[in-house]
Amino acid sequence: MSEMAHRFLRGADPAGSPLLLLHGTGGTEHDLLALARDLGPAMSSLAVRGTVEIEGGFAFFCRHSNRTIDEADITERLEALAGFLNSCRDHHGFAAPVAVGFSNGAIMAAALLLMRPGLLRGAILFRPLSPLSRELPTTMQATPVLIIDGANDSRRSRGDGLRLAQTLIRAGADVTHHVLDTGHAITSEDVAIARAWLTRTVPEAISERAS
Repeated sequence: MSEMAHRFLRGADPAGSPLLLLHGTGGTEHDLLALARDLGPAMSSLAVRGTVEIEGGFAFFCRHSNRTIDEADITERLEALAGFLNSCRDHHGFAAPVAVGFSNGAIMAAALLLMRPGLLRGAILFRPLSPLSRELPTTMQATPVLIIDGANDSRRSRGDGLRLAQTLIRAGADVTHHVLDTGHAITSEDVAIARAWLTRTVPEAISERAS
């Protein structure tokens, strides 16, 4: 199996869809594990560490000095992540994952949706923006995606999440978009919305845990 730093926690149905956890800038593979237990307590979790060292932690791609996304870098690193996910599926025998991404990780999850359609069963994107300045001829067959923005997010420009939502809709995704009266951090309201969405999208997410 091609290797990236990660943790895999087995859920009630090892063959079901796991939550693919993609942390924010300066984070690690441990950051979203508690969130995963809140969202889908019966689901397996695959928490991956980004490969860019930054801010005392890691990120999934590089930015230019003006904070714009280095699109060549995110494309290259996406290939490695997609290869790792396929290797994990072969090794563990689970179904297509549901990505849960925050900030930098949400942008990488959006890139996976657009550049590797079919790799993910769905995605929950907290505080994302579009990973690419151009649109790709992507065709998704109603892949469910939840986007949650913060209206007072100082790390995003107004409309970033909406522009990504519109891009994904044009590509064929089934997008639910919320804007909350909050900043960049994930709040209890984010969690409640995401849990309800995941329960509708992946009903087995809340079945009894494996013993």
